[in-house]
Amino acid sequence: QVQLVESGGGSVQAGGSLRLSCTASGYTYSSVCMGWFRQPPGKEREGVAIISSSGGTAYADSVKGRFTISKDNAKNTLYLQMNSLKPEDTATYYCAAGPWRSCYSDSWPMGADFGVWGQGTQVTVPS
Repeated sequence: QVQLVESGGGSVQAGGSLRLSCTASGYTYSSVCMGWFRQPPGKEREGVAIISSSGGTAYADSVKGRFTISKDNAKNTLYLQMNSLKPEDTATYYCAAGPWRSCYSDSWPMGADFGVWGQGTQVTVPS
């Protein structure tokens, strides 16, 4: 059974950094589109970043220059390095996997094409 498990969340002061990890079982990252999404309190889920099977990346404008998505295919682990964190980054962060074509859709931030989701990890940046 396919399973994604996130880790690395926590509370950090504004300007600080965190690295989220997402490890897969029963799944191979090398041939799929992987992404990070988040849901702030009381708001809709939004796309944060994606990485294609070939390593191409895309980011939401709100995190460009601050967040970096990467993956280690050998370890089947996806990462999200988050720097210069702001209070508005407070959210539950989810990793997700979808077919390779998901990374080439302009609608990727909606997450509709991603069929496998982790349980989420909380990131809190107090104001």
